[in-house]
Amino acid sequence: MTDPAQPPGTMLGDRYRLLEPIGHGGMAAVFRARDEALGRDVAVKLFHTESAQSARVDGELAVLAALDHHALVQLFDAGAQHDEFGRANRYLVMALVQGDDLHRFLASGARLSARHIAEIGYDIAEALDYIHARNVVHRDIKPSNILLVDYRDGSVRARAKLTDFGIALADDTARLTAEGATTGTAAYLSPEQASGRSVGAPTDVYSLGLVLLECFTRHLEFPGSVVESAIARLERDPVIPADLPEIWRRLLSALTARDPLNRPIRHELVAALKQVVIAESGRHSAATLFESETSRALAKARFETVDTLPGEALDRVTALAARLFSAPIAIVSIIDHDRTWFASHYGPAVDAIAQAVDLTLAPLPSDEPVVVLDGRVDERTKDNPLVTGPLGLRFYVGVPLRRRTGDVIGTLSVFDFLPGEVTEAEIVNLEDLAALIMSQLEMRQLTLQPTVEMTVPAFTNPPGQNRR
Repeated sequence: MTDPAQPPGTMLGDRYRLLEPIGHGGMAAVFRARDEALGRDVAVKLFHTESAQSARVDGELAVLAALDHHALVQLFDAGAQHDEFGRANRYLVMALVQGDDLHRFLASGARLSARHIAEIGYDIAEALDYIHARNVVHRDIKPSNILLVDYRDGSVRARAKLTDFGIALADDTARLTAEGATTGTAAYLSPEQASGRSVGAPTDVYSLGLVLLECFTRHLEFPGSVVESAIARLERDPVIPADLPEIWRRLLSALTARDPLNRPIRHELVAALKQVVIAESGRHSAATLFESETSRALAKARFETVDTLPGEALDRVTALAARLFSAPIAIVSIIDHDRTWFASHYGPAVDAIAQAVDLTLAPLPSDEPVVVLDGRVDERTKDNPLVTGPLGLRFYVGVPLRRRTGDVIGTLSVFDFLPGEVTEAEIVNLEDLAALIMSQLEMRQLTLQPTVEMTVPAFTNPPGQNRR
C-alpha cells in the first residue's frame, strides 16, 4: 500500500472503503471514503509509507485527537493497514468537508467579495483562538489548508475550516524538526519562521494575514524559492493595496507586522475580524460562494435590495438619534435569519476604539422601549460585556423597529458612557425616528420581488458629542 493512488474499493480496517482521491501532498493522499459501519462518506488521509515521518503522523494524531471546534476538521478514527511486507501504512479518518479548499477556489478564477474574505478570516481566527488557548501552533496556515464549507443549505455566509496539523507544535508534542530548521510553506512563512527563530501563536496570525491579502490581490506577496521568499519578508512589509477600505488596511498591517509582539492574538484577532465582518455585511450584497440557479437569482435580488436601501437616510437618522440624546453612539440593528445587520453612528470619542465594540452583545429586539439609566446597577445589564468591558457603556435607550404587520425586526438604540435620564417625550421622538426608518425600508421592499433579506450600511462616522 505504498502507492497513494489506491484503487476504488480498497478497504481500510474492514470498515472504510476508498472511493476516489480528493487531494494529495508529499506525505499523504486524501480520499473520499465510505464508512460502511455508519453509512456515511468520510475523508481518509492515507500516509504513503511507514517512513521516518511516522513521528509526524503521531504528532498530527496527538494534536487532532485533543481538538474539537466547529472551525476545525473533526477527527473520527485512526488506524494502520499492513501490506504484504508487514509494513503499517497509517491513516486518519476525518469529517468530509463539502466544498473546495481556498487555494483551488482562487486558482479557478473565482473572486471573493470583501465580505466573504472577512467571514473566512473570522472562522479561521476563531480556530486559531481555540488552538492557541491550548498551546497548539499550526505553523502552516495557507490557502490549501483552509477548506470552504458548502452546507448545501443556500446560506450566503462563507464558512471555513482549518485542516492539516502535520507540522503543528503542542506543549506535549515533541519538536519534529532540528533546532533552527524552517518548517511551513515558503510563501506564507512568518519572519520568525523564515529566520529559523522559535515560533508561537503570532506566527499563525502573520500567515493568516498573507492569506487574506492574497484573497484581495490574487497573487503571492512573497513568491520565489524559500531563500528568496524568506529574505523578502525580512526586508520589507507586505504591500497592502491603497484602494482597500481603511479598516482592511489597518487589519492587514497589524496581522503582518514584522515584530510578533505587534500582532493581535486570540480574542483580539477574533474581535478585529468580527468588526470587519459587520462592516462588510453592510457594504456588500449577500452573494453566495456556492451558487445554484436559485441562489444566483436570490443573490441578484439581494444586490438590488442593497442598492435601493436608503444608506444616506440611515446615516442621518442614526446621527439625529445621537443628537437627540447628546449620546456618542446610535445604532440601527436588524435581526436576520442568520445574522444581525447594522447601521451605526460613532462620535469622535468612540471612533478610536470602535473595534472594541462587539455590537452583537447589545440587547435583543423588544416589543416595548427599553431604558437602562445606569448599566452598572441595572440587573438586566450589569454583567453585559458592553458595560463591564473596555467600552464601559452605562446608558441605553432602545425602541423597536416594527413592520406594518406588527412584527418587530430590530432596534433603534442610543448608548452613552455616562448614566443619564430620559423623558417620555424623548422616547416618543426616538419611536418616530424608528417609524421613519421602517417606512423607507418597506417602501423599497414593495418594489422588489421576491422579498429578500435586508442589509444596511455599517460604521459611518459623522460628527457627534458625548452625553453630558
